[in-house]
Amino acid sequence: MVLEATVVCLDNSEWMRNGDYTPSRLEAQQDAINLICGAKTQSNPENTVAVIACSGRNPEVLVTLTGDLGKVLSSLHGVKVGTQLNFQGGIQVAQLALKHRTNKHQHQRVIFFVGSPLEASADDLVRLGKRLRKNGVAVDVVNFGEEAQNTEKLEAFIGAVSNNDNSHLVTIPPGPHILSDILLSSPIITGEEGGAGEGAASRSDFGFGVDPNMDPELALALKVSLEEEKARMEAARKQQEEANQKPGDAPSTSTSTPASSSANDAMMADPDDDLAQAIALSMQAAAATNTQSTPSASSTSSNTPAPSTSAPAPAVSQDVDMSEDDEMALALQMSMQEAQARNNAQQSTPAPSSTSSSEVNRVMEDPNFVNSVLATLPGVDPNDERIKSVLASLQKPGDKKDEKKDDQDKK
Repeated sequence: MVLEATVVCLDNSEWMRNGDYTPSRLEAQQDAINLICGAKTQSNPENTVAVIACSGRNPEVLVTLTGDLGKVLSSLHGVKVGTQLNFQGGIQVAQLALKHRTNKHQHQRVIFFVGSPLEASADDLVRLGKRLRKNGVAVDVVNFGEEAQNTEKLEAFIGAVSNNDNSHLVTIPPGPHILSDILLSSPIITGEEGGAGEGAASRSDFGFGVDPNMDPELALALKVSLEEEKARMEAARKQQEEANQKPGDAPSTSTSTPASSSANDAMMADPDDDLAQAIALSMQAAAATNTQSTPSASSTSSNTPAPSTSAPAPAVSQDVDMSEDDEMALALQMSMQEAQARNNAQQSTPAPSSTSSSEVNRVMEDPNFVNSVLATLPGVDPNDERIKSVLASLQKPGDKKDEKKDDQDKK
């Protein structure tokens, strides 16, 4: 908020009787001055305003610098129409009033309404403008009524007095519009920083032609009503957005919850279940290898003790009542058959059409081969006591069968 002392110069010459501005040039000025003084005093509590009537030889000070808006309004009602406009005399009186301001920190500003022809030349106005610029006085000019005749002179004056664009010229041609409404959006009201005073901002926000300086209660009621309507519209918009959302978008998180919980359950499973899964995978791989082998290898002898490759896999996967040692025995036998078939394929030797129990027993008797096969199985520890017991149980029946066969050969 700019701290300013503002002197408003009123044109009360005989040209102000014209009615080309509603309702007349003089009354249009009074309404505009009311707006400007209200905006200046409300933008900063320490701002002061003064009003000077600038017709005739001696301009008249209607009210000195004050922060009381009531004094300004009362002084405007007693203005009388004079003779000719004294532009240079009014500027000098305004500059003298600014020198006597009580607060020296206030910026100096003069707002001059020009509604009649100017008698001074452009050169005189330029010299006057340079003197005002030297004294640090900013000048805003409202050019109306005789704008076609005065525009060129006033542009030269504003160009001489302006310092860092602190002075402005607002030209308003005649028409059905109101003078104060045009000034509402002009730099005279918005100020150097582009921000309007509180009263001007409130009036521009409403847009109902209500001046908050004249009727603050009505202006406040309108402001509250506008805020409530905006809040209601915002709530309705949010409700509409929520209703337009697709119902299939939200449950996406619930579908991922069971998957994550099942993964966590699998990670927390018992180690015995992991061993069973590893055996089942080994048996399924052996079954797939046997189904892809030649027909001669698929036809086995009826007296072969080895079980069928397709039978054990569903037995483990369906969790039938089967002892753990039998499962491991079957898995080890199938793994050894798979390893033997792989070795035969690498050596390019024809695979035998059938496998006898004696050959399996001979393989089981080789501890190095058994350990190498067990080491390749995922999740199987060759040093596990359960695996050692299964291997021992598999080797003992083989030994007894071999002894019986030797006895029969001897006989």
